[in-house]
Amino acid sequence: MVSFSRKCLVMAGLTAGFAAVAQAEDLDMGRSEFQSSCASCHGTDARGKGPVSNQLKIPPADLTMLAKNNNGVFPTNAVYEIVEGLKTIPAHGTREMPVWGERFNPVLNLPHYVDPYYWKMAGPEQSPEVVVRKRILAVIDYLSRNQQE
Repeated sequence: MVSFSRKCLVMAGLTAGFAAVAQAEDLDMGRSEFQSSCASCHGTDARGKGPVSNQLKIPPADLTMLAKNNNGVFPTNAVYEIVEGLKTIPAHGTREMPVWGERFNPVLNLPHYVDPYYWKMAGPEQSPEVVVRKRILAVIDYLSRNQQE
């Protein structure tokens, strides 16, 4: 029979483990950015079946297939250019009015809430360009980790 104190210790350990996993998930900036800016079309699983996907003229891409469709190599530069707006995707809208608004557009006075964690990562100069670049790179990292074999 397991003692009461040992049961408490095991439960505390499991609770701490679950809390650590939850905290790690909370710190997944890429997932957060993707959910905020991309999931309505591409779906929470990035497979192109978001809640508005059926209403679009052009079906959203399955973003979990990017590497597979590129000879097994995740196309980092191409994804960066698409999110940043250098490479246009008609379904994403124009650069002046992209589907995700100003979220990935470096402007001097960001017109939306920016998590303080981004400003901390932006360094002492608090550059909006750095914040935007980190947001884009976070999305790219998230997508690269969610590719199908």
